[in-house]
Amino acid sequence: MSEHLPPASIVSKEQPKGIFFHSVEVPFQINDEARIAEWVCLVIQKQGGSLGFLNIIFCGDEYLHRMNVEFLDHDTLTDIITFPYAELPLIEGELFISIDRVQDNAEIFKVPFLKELHRVIIHGVLHLCGQGDKTLDEQKEMRALENDALSIL
Repeated sequence: MSEHLPPASIVSKEQPKGIFFHSVEVPFQINDEARIAEWVCLVIQKQGGSLGFLNIIFCGDEYLHRMNVEFLDHDTLTDIITFPYAELPLIEGELFISIDRVQDNAEIFKVPFLKELHRVIIHGVLHLCGQGDKTLDEQKEMRALENDALSIL
């Protein structure tokens, strides 16, 4: 489990079960929350996990960069930071997603914004389910799992 909670964390001991969507410092709201939550639950089950709670927090580059420096000692922009708060098979955690990075990556990879957003969400979920992406083999497996998950959305 993470020893340090991010400063904007909304985790508490009374955190209810389920998937919750939030935004910090950006006016962003996902339109199909129920469908995305159902999809994420399906992927978690397919990976052998059991959902406790998951907070998906949308933010901007500046906010996520500050978190990346403070909590991971990485002075770079990133599209997502995943904070796990439980041991497998229980899935509890927070995904902080930079809407700015998702938009830029969608343009770079020439894919629709929502497809890139869904890829980033499920990337974080797969990390919570234990999938790494440090080695080339792990990266290939992660991409295959992402593609499989996207195909069922």
